[in-house]
Amino acid sequence: MSLSEPRKLHLGLFDQTDILLVVRPAAAPPIPFPGQPGVPSDYVQPTPEVFIAVLARQLPEQGAICKVLAFNGHVDLGTGIQTALTQIVAEELDVPMNWVEMVLGHTSATPNQGPTIASNSIQLSAIPLRKAAAQARSRLMALASEHLGVPESALGVEAGKVRLRASAETVWVDYGSLLLGRHEVLHLSEDVQLKPSSAYRLVGQSSQRVDIPAKAVGDLRFVHDVRVPGMRHGRVIRPPYPGRDAGNFVGQSLIRVNVESVAHLPGNVDVVVRGDFVGVVADREEQAVSAMRALEVMWKPIPPAPDLSDLAQALRRQPAQERVLIEQGDVPGALSSAPVVLRNSYVWPYQLHASIGPSCAVASFGPEGLTVWSGTQNPHMLRADLNRLFSIGEDCIDIVRLEASGCYGRNCADDVCADAALLSQAVGAPVRVQLTREQEHQWEPKGTAQLMEVTAALDEQGALLAYDFEVSYPSNDAPLLAQLLTGAIAAEPRTLQMGDRTAVPPYRYPHLHVISRDMPPLVRASWLRGVSALPNSFAHDSMVDELAATVGADPLAFRLRHLDDGRARDVLAATARKAGWDTGATGSRGQADDGGWLHGRGLSYARYVHSRFPGAGGAWAAWVVDLSVHARTGRIVCKRIVVGQDTGLVVNPAGVRHQIQGNIIQILSRTLYEKVSFDASGVTSREWGSYPIIGFQEIPQIEVLLIPRPDDPPMGAGESASVSGPAAIANALFDATGVRFRQAPFTPDRVRAALQR
Repeated sequence: MSLSEPRKLHLGLFDQTDILLVVRPAAAPPIPFPGQPGVPSDYVQPTPEVFIAVLARQLPEQGAICKVLAFNGHVDLGTGIQTALTQIVAEELDVPMNWVEMVLGHTSATPNQGPTIASNSIQLSAIPLRKAAAQARSRLMALASEHLGVPESALGVEAGKVRLRASAETVWVDYGSLLLGRHEVLHLSEDVQLKPSSAYRLVGQSSQRVDIPAKAVGDLRFVHDVRVPGMRHGRVIRPPYPGRDAGNFVGQSLIRVNVESVAHLPGNVDVVVRGDFVGVVADREEQAVSAMRALEVMWKPIPPAPDLSDLAQALRRQPAQERVLIEQGDVPGALSSAPVVLRNSYVWPYQLHASIGPSCAVASFGPEGLTVWSGTQNPHMLRADLNRLFSIGEDCIDIVRLEASGCYGRNCADDVCADAALLSQAVGAPVRVQLTREQEHQWEPKGTAQLMEVTAALDEQGALLAYDFEVSYPSNDAPLLAQLLTGAIAAEPRTLQMGDRTAVPPYRYPHLHVISRDMPPLVRASWLRGVSALPNSFAHDSMVDELAATVGADPLAFRLRHLDDGRARDVLAATARKAGWDTGATGSRGQADDGGWLHGRGLSYARYVHSRFPGAGGAWAAWVVDLSVHARTGRIVCKRIVVGQDTGLVVNPAGVRHQIQGNIIQILSRTLYEKVSFDASGVTSREWGSYPIIGFQEIPQIEVLLIPRPDDPPMGAGESASVSGPAAIANALFDATGVRFRQAPFTPDRVRAALQR
């Protein structure tokens, strides 16, 4: 990306006048090309909304050379979708991968395909990209047929060269030669012929990440590295109600700012105030940091934050609207007559995204509009949010999406963009804003706390009979912080209906009642990896394990007995086999060895079903965990984790394995360590000391099993393996200690207290 010309893609030897074959959305408006009637010869073609653009250029010594631009509205959060999408495009076009340049998330160049969430980049948004590549190939084959004077059935293609299949001589023509002098626009067809999996050469094969070479040599990849001409440096000063986004004090708590308190500092310091938004801008970064620390700001007293010392009670007290998700059979009647009934509550804590690098953005607000260099997960949604803040029209706002330091949900990446834009507008220059660690931890929209209250019953034969499930999920969509602080939108309670993901259990219950208690947030909260499905599955698979133990059934056999989904049964059974599951065996169950250690094994199964996207369930995944617990200290040591996953067609096996490994490590950290703390002001988890995460020395042996299904559609793999993890750990803890753990995280203090009861 050219930083001085953010709206123009970097094409190397090529430029927009070389766009020769384009596949666009079906309803897209016409594209003018230089040289067409009424189009000036010096017309600069802005990058249109396209899926595929094939370019060609004649070079004196190399002949016609070719390049493919492919556009997707989603972004790569480190999960490797840039590589997988590159494989898909290269496969359908029959070109080398190094011919393909993926453009992800740039609002001026890519289709608006919504936010990058729910593991749906490959399984949903890649579909039009794949069809567009196949359609472009089809057109190129037709051109080759015309050029060579033979039917298309007589032609084959490899590495961008079309050849005669049965010719004794080497007769071929390359894509570049076919395209020179042409400007063709195709509109996406739904009935385009796709390659069968049996013909794949790239898809299904492990590929090196396409983003690694640039990172290895320090090329511009991360938003933190952006520098633009005339750029100044900004910092923000947040109000004293950290992590709260509702109440009549939000946006109305500032009393005054003493601008003279920074007048003595070097760097042409500017102070910007709008409502409760306070920021400083200086010529150099260290000068902005000094101004942030020196600026005197006076705030009104803030009302106490909700008491979150007992999360379950806080969630029960929170007003909610009940939404029935499924109701079948007669649950009350079945529960009243069942011989075995269990009633349990499961609690999931507030958690941070805990991005290793605090969020950063650069914004340039000028006469032509606003350009923002951002690490956002949701570039098109961010553009709409910024337009609500500035009211200049979305067509005047460009989000240049670059990589950041991770999020897997909604951290402060969007908030810091608005911070930079406000400061840039105020001082009339590009401004870079970097948040502090304290600001990131306190203000990022938290992964939402969750309460699952479950009643389950068995019949006389020890089979699953009835299930009553109620989930409480306090969240909104975490409105852009600057909108709240400036008063652009009201800081009033709002509700996001997202507690329903995987709320319906995967097991066969003849009588089933599932409701979601939708409620406004208690603190600023949005979504984190496994959005509501992870805590819901923690409850589902902990409860089914408890039911199996009640009747003395083997946990694996009991699950298989009650799973109707054949792919679920396959992945669970295959994972257990790889782990060496010993039917009927049990762990220590509270009897420590000579060294004071307890040993246990647990398993779980889940499929991430994100009900907001009908038919968009993710991969099927199962875990087997072997762990040890020190009876005196409560310390947990995971020894071995085996995770099996059915992802359907696996585009890049190496990439999926890496994603699963990342899921495992993150879920170990979230299940064993992570919990946000609060006081009367709000969030108190300000740095790593108060919010520990897992260390390298605590990573166990990890084994990944991919179920081969090359003829099935690809499924979401980005977070699916995370969903079943906590229950497997909890079930292994029971096998080791004989005690059930129903509230995460399973810290040594919590384990020790449970063992001493």
